[in-house]
Amino acid sequence: MNLLRTKSIEQSIADSDEKGRRLKRSLNTWDLMIMGVAVAVGAGIFSVGAQAAAFNAGPAVTISFVLAAITCALAIMCYAEFATAIPVAGSAYVFTYATMGELIAWVIGWNLILELLMAAAVIAKFWGIYLSDLFAVLNLDVPSEISFFGLPLYWGPLLIVAIFTAVLVLGTKLSARVNSVFTVIKIAIVLFVIVVGFFYVSPENYTPFVPESQPPADTEAKWADQPFLSFLSGATPSAFGFTGIISGAALVFFAFIGFDVVATSAEEVKNPSRTLPRGIFAGLAVVTVLYILVTLVVTGMVSHTELGESGAPSLATAFQLVGADWAAGVISIGSLIGLTTVIMVLLMGLARVVFALSRDGLMPRFLSRTSEKRGTPARTQILCGVVVALLAGFTQVEILAEMINIGTLSAFIMVSVGILVLRRKRPDLLPAFRVPFGKIIPIVSALLCIYLMLNLATITWVFFAAWLVAGFAIYFAYGYRHSQLNAKTAAGSTEPDADEMVGAGTR
Repeated sequence: MNLLRTKSIEQSIADSDEKGRRLKRSLNTWDLMIMGVAVAVGAGIFSVGAQAAAFNAGPAVTISFVLAAITCALAIMCYAEFATAIPVAGSAYVFTYATMGELIAWVIGWNLILELLMAAAVIAKFWGIYLSDLFAVLNLDVPSEISFFGLPLYWGPLLIVAIFTAVLVLGTKLSARVNSVFTVIKIAIVLFVIVVGFFYVSPENYTPFVPESQPPADTEAKWADQPFLSFLSGATPSAFGFTGIISGAALVFFAFIGFDVVATSAEEVKNPSRTLPRGIFAGLAVVTVLYILVTLVVTGMVSHTELGESGAPSLATAFQLVGADWAAGVISIGSLIGLTTVIMVLLMGLARVVFALSRDGLMPRFLSRTSEKRGTPARTQILCGVVVALLAGFTQVEILAEMINIGTLSAFIMVSVGILVLRRKRPDLLPAFRVPFGKIIPIVSALLCIYLMLNLATITWVFFAAWLVAGFAIYFAYGYRHSQLNAKTAAGSTEPDADEMVGAGTR
């Protein structure tokens, strides 16, 4: 049993042109940049910074965002090098398949499904909540849930997932146009809120910038809520200070998920060698600036202690504390529009990962069929939409929100390590983008991601372990035997000549 068999880059590129299983190249740099901004700038921009400031880092939450952005940027460099070398759908899964073997690639693909499935369902659930908030602001009595055969059904998430599943089935370019319109609107709302908020900033609220370390507010927190590193070491958890900044970075890392989703679209990008790096880094730059500006506003308007006393702080909380209650309506609208585009991009990314796994035979092959006219994996997109809608509509999926971060970070680690393996195994490759400073950045990226993973809650690791066990069971029961690589090996087929395709990723 060869669990670490690898799929060559040449074979991955050849498979992407298989009739009936190929995607249409239609995206440009603007589309990719907007996609990255769309998935990273959602309702979280109005809440995650305030929460991290109130309970973890105080005004130094700005440093937390910078650390999270740096970690993301280092990993994204590795993604960009891989994506220009292997411009096919699947992102970290495909990259790992080419470097570390099928079993590890399956684990990463399985973790990407975890990240994108949980993220899409959680965000859809919050979209329904913000829709209810907007109805309340408008004094409209519309219930957020209805009874469905005796079960509570949250109809908002169901509606938004159904709409964007249909849009994605109709075509990737159409989805990109819709995405652009919504993203430009929500950026305008965010900028408006930031500008108005700065008129309420008081410099004394930034002092002390790094509050002194202290025990967390919940001194009797269960083991499940402790950072995993504290649980392993037996150290007493603390808030604020250096530890608080790091914990804040682990929390706000949620703000930067989604840039790996952009890499999953590599097979649908025009001229990927130039477009992918430009689109990814431009999107990351815009997102980082927006989040830093929002955190400067929220921590400057009111003190972090006042935010903490509110229980569930957000940017709206800061406006309410300074008497600007009108902002709640604007922020509700901004949150609703922000989440809308996030859901669409996550649904697209989820379908592309499942598509890549099924094209390789690790999932049923019928899921990788595409429409010849539109070039989209319609049946896979519909299946993903149904699963996300059921999770968001019928369950309390939001309690698993941290699973998104651990899935993302595990993929980032494998991609960072994979770059080192790829360079050693294929020194002949000439990707259009290459991570600078040799081995330093990939190694630092992997270590930072590991450290952030260890600062996630212990219960998140327990759920993650259960997810991995389920993944191994599926692989050994189905994936290993149905793998296309296994079938080709058994049939003695040959792969495309590497000499003919060297540098294919640069074309």
